[in-house]
Amino acid sequence: MTTATPPTVEAVTAALATVKDPEIHRPITDLGMVEGVTVSDDGVVEVRVLLTTAGCPLKDRITNDVTAAVGALDGVTGVRVVLDVMSDEQKAALRTTLQGGRPARQISFAQPGSLTRMYAIASGKGGVGKSSTTVNLAVALAQEGLTVGVVDADIYGHSMPRMLGITTPPSVVDGMIVPPEAFGVKVVSAGMFIEDNRALAFRGPMLHKALEQLLADVYWGDLDILLLDLPPGTGDIAISTAQLLPTAELIVITTPQLAAREVAERAGSIAAMTKQRLAGVIENMAGLPCPHCGEMIDVFGAGGGIAVAESLSRILGTEVPLLGSVPIDPRVREGGDTGLPIVVADPDADAAIALRAIAAKLKAKTRGLAGRSLSLSPV
Repeated sequence: MTTATPPTVEAVTAALATVKDPEIHRPITDLGMVEGVTVSDDGVVEVRVLLTTAGCPLKDRITNDVTAAVGALDGVTGVRVVLDVMSDEQKAALRTTLQGGRPARQISFAQPGSLTRMYAIASGKGGVGKSSTTVNLAVALAQEGLTVGVVDADIYGHSMPRMLGITTPPSVVDGMIVPPEAFGVKVVSAGMFIEDNRALAFRGPMLHKALEQLLADVYWGDLDILLLDLPPGTGDIAISTAQLLPTAELIVITTPQLAAREVAERAGSIAAMTKQRLAGVIENMAGLPCPHCGEMIDVFGAGGGIAVAESLSRILGTEVPLLGSVPIDPRVREGGDTGLPIVVADPDADAAIALRAIAAKLKAKTRGLAGRSLSLSPV
């Protein structure tokens, strides 16, 4: 009876290169997480893995993935995974790797070479469903195969963690935040760093710094689309967003109600002041389907979305499209409370269909050339 030859250290390392960190989504060999590999004569392989934090919530998954990848090699009779924690120097090296050599506190999305499309979801007033729309659009875009991130820029009224069912805080590597992920969407929110639902008492400069940190101190990876859930109105965060992300396009949420339409026009008209592009208008709560006959009941009126789009087109001197109208559905609210968006919970619901149609329009849009280097030289 012949015994298979144990694998080489090089073969084990190659197998480990197929294991990705569950949060960062890059091979653990590239991230400096593999401290060493030992192969005994009887085929037992010991892999020493460095975690970013001692209490890493995904350490069991990493252990299982390493065991499966190495255990599949010929000649392996057993796998032993030894976990340890990175030193401060190793964490600093990992941060440098994640930043790709960029200086600290630099917003990658604002760089000329960025291909990420950014949409700032705004409203003139609260209560129009801006956050629930943002959540469902993000998940619908992820369902379309895009890599999506969401910044909960509503510092005072943050709600993204609950709406996406996220209960664990993000990992932090040498000051760099690794955002948690739900339904294929990476999310960061000020609410993830506050205990016991305490209030934040921030004024203008502090709000600007908080938004800058959420954008610059987070490892987002390569995103196709970044959505920002802005607070209602045209205050500090709306202005800071325009300053930090000048190529971000605005999407205005309104309801058919006249009072909502008027303030939505104010929220959209800020684009003329900040020199931002207005991607379009979404009309939320656009009627309630009667549960008995199916006829649409105009609870908040009708035609508000197209009225806002036409008004903003006149104000800005360019066509502002109505991206879509989303009917009232109690399951949208329920999904926000339970952390299960309606595009996942009931994809065939009228509201879910409308939200996915809007997401498809955003997916089809291409980023303009503003702020991007064309790499041209005179001849």
